[in-house]
Amino acid sequence: MMDFTGRVALVTGGSGGIGRAISTLMARQGADVIIHYLRNRRGAEEVAEEVSRLGRRAATVGGNLTDDATYQALAETVSQFGGLDFLISNAATGVIRPMEELTYRHFRWVTDVNTWATLRLVQVLLPHMKGRDGRVVAITSDGGTRAVPDYTLVGIAKGGLESLVRHLVVDLGPLGITVNAVCPGIVETKGIATWPEREHLLEKNRRYTPNGRAVQPDDVAGVVALLCSPLAAMVQGQTIKVDGGYHLVV
Repeated sequence: MMDFTGRVALVTGGSGGIGRAISTLMARQGADVIIHYLRNRRGAEEVAEEVSRLGRRAATVGGNLTDDATYQALAETVSQFGGLDFLISNAATGVIRPMEELTYRHFRWVTDVNTWATLRLVQVLLPHMKGRDGRVVAITSDGGTRAVPDYTLVGIAKGGLESLVRHLVVDLGPLGITVNAVCPGIVETKGIATWPEREHLLEKNRRYTPNGRAVQPDDVAGVVALLCSPLAAMVQGQTIKVDGGYHLVV
């Protein structure tokens, strides 16, 4: 039920952290993997090398998801792989600043990468997914439903992403494609290195998580793989939390 042999996955933001964990797990389950990255070319190449060592095909595609040329390059690579089964929209960015310092430029940047990119990926890649029992999985965050200090724009973008997931179900469900989101708790990756409240939030997370440990990238990857499997064929439009129960007590 978790055998992805002969299937093709695209992971945006796949060069490190959660994206890397998803890419390698999909390969371990048999999928060929296309790894998108923005700046970390070496990281993407390392992931591709790991995928290849597992006996699967791998490709890297660099580019900014605010640039339509990136989507064209992704579509061309998907075509070379013969189609697409699993679209994992993981790429993200953030402007972590007090509300009064935010600008419209910040708003456009954050929402374009965190929200618009998922819609654009579906628009461009849908012709390659039809008739393949496909899956779309978007990675969101707690800011989409909870207020987090200095997280205003990311929260807006992630809330929009979760709404987009629900709306895409109406269009993609009749095509046999499921669309869901995975919402990790705080995961200790490079992405949170610049957060002003980083240490406080990490300590609070460790103290109040019932499972007694922080969420790891592999924890998130496991749920993504489950949603891509036949076991989750009737799971639609859901946002699944992966936080060890933190949200239940805090």
